[in-house]
Amino acid sequence: MPDQAAPGSSNATVALRLAEAFRRHGVTLTFGQSLPSAFHLAAPHVGIEQKVYRQENAGGTMADGYARISRKVGVVTAQNGPAATLLVPPLAEALKASIPIVALVQEVTRDATDRNAFQELDHLNMFAPVAKWVRRIDRADRLDDYVDMAFTAATSGRPGPAVLLTPADLLTEAAAPISSLLRPRQLSLGEAPLDRVLADPAAIALAADALASAKHPLVVAGGGVHLSGAVAELAVLQEVAHLPIATTVMGKGSVAETHPLTLGVIGYVMGQGARTQALRPMVDRADLVLLVGNRTNQNGTDSWKLFQPGTRFIHLDLDPMEVGRNYEAMRLVGDAKLTLAALTEALKSRDLSARAAARPALEAEIAAGIATWKRTIAGITTRDAKLPRPERLMAELDALLGPEDIVVADASYSSIWIANYLTARRPGQRFLTPRGIAGLGWGLPMAIGAQIAAPDARVVCLCGDGGFGHSWAELETLRRMELPVTLLVLNNGILGYQKHAEEVKFGEHTIAVNFTAVDHAAIARACGVEGVRVEASGAIRGALEAALASPKPVLIDMVTDPDAKPPISFYAGHYPEPF
Repeated sequence: MPDQAAPGSSNATVALRLAEAFRRHGVTLTFGQSLPSAFHLAAPHVGIEQKVYRQENAGGTMADGYARISRKVGVVTAQNGPAATLLVPPLAEALKASIPIVALVQEVTRDATDRNAFQELDHLNMFAPVAKWVRRIDRADRLDDYVDMAFTAATSGRPGPAVLLTPADLLTEAAAPISSLLRPRQLSLGEAPLDRVLADPAAIALAADALASAKHPLVVAGGGVHLSGAVAELAVLQEVAHLPIATTVMGKGSVAETHPLTLGVIGYVMGQGARTQALRPMVDRADLVLLVGNRTNQNGTDSWKLFQPGTRFIHLDLDPMEVGRNYEAMRLVGDAKLTLAALTEALKSRDLSARAAARPALEAEIAAGIATWKRTIAGITTRDAKLPRPERLMAELDALLGPEDIVVADASYSSIWIANYLTARRPGQRFLTPRGIAGLGWGLPMAIGAQIAAPDARVVCLCGDGGFGHSWAELETLRRMELPVTLLVLNNGILGYQKHAEEVKFGEHTIAVNFTAVDHAAIARACGVEGVRVEASGAIRGALEAALASPKPVLIDMVTDPDAKPPISFYAGHYPEPF
């Protein structure tokens, strides 16, 4: 391929103009394989680095993890056909979890369209259900229009994925000349939220009245607090209005769990051994619940059984269709950061004496509930069990983590272990979990994206052996990029959630839940990553300390008890408790 012309030159290609447009939106790196080659060859000329993944589904998840931590648009690229199809799952996760991603997908050449060209697919219809916006650029003079639309779609309103399709032959065409219709653009649209919108002041006033007069108010913070960057505003609201706050799994870290008015994670993970089990009465008696950035989805509401029939709701969210979706609510449609700040100011002019008077009892109740939890798990988190327990690993890890550390979990049990057994030590500490559609195998690539977004942070990733089996290949990516991620694999030889849920539902399980023995540490070493196998509880602490101190990636393959189950409410009464 001929050398790219210098940026701004009159004989530049469309590929170079495309790279320039991405750079204008703050893009400094893309997650991509070889195609679209013309774009990747042009991108370094404008300062865009290529982070090369092994599999497209992992590349999409890396872009997701990068976007969650940086709050910039994550960009992933793929070629047409089978590579493009592998972007569907990570884009579906981003759509449900409101993560800003732009996917740049190569199309077949325009003269070959609809002629059964090699790996030709109808990408427009394929991506439509998993993206906010999908378009194909067919003309060089419309490039900036479509690029700006893609980034606007990804970052505006409720953030999410946008897909830009580019025919291979268009990328090598000469760029369109500047004209009266093709004016130079300067705006950068690559950070979310793009537009901050304040909820109706009249609605804010009514919400303040309701919160000030409620007898037992409760705030439930979801992942939208992180997306908005509203953790400081939420912390001020908690303190000024003396409000107890719980979170969803995705909302974990939006408030400090060391704060005396923070309950912890609620929802479907409040069984025996859960931090919030003893605090269930506070949820049950809540007469008014303020939902912030919360989808009121099945897991976050324990299959919509979490709240009592008489509970009233205030729902703050940027997406008007989510407000009141499952619980009729007072509507606060707007950005969480702006609206929480305005709500706090409104509350300052209300009589909060009742809230202040109730605070000491609330703090005492929360402290007693957490103390009960700590007594319940004391044995399971300290004993030298014949087969190591995940609870012991979590307790040892929690003692070593700091408030700036980032923890990433795969789907399934891994997300629940970190939700209950790791402590958010400051507002804004990040615990990344793929809870949009909860796909297995996304822990490692999401951790890679998070580490790239925060190169100076310590990133720890927790995976089950079932989920990790989906992304083994990215160990080579981890080593090649020299990212110091600590990867913890809970190796119990089964698909735990599937097995245990099937037993509860059907009284038996399918044969698909059982694996043959695998030494994941050996796989890591084969990829050039340090691999450590832990088979005794007493070896956990030393292995963790060494891994966390290493400047290189380390995998700890921890053999664990296959009967270990996190505190899922659905399991109550079906299995003997280990406490």
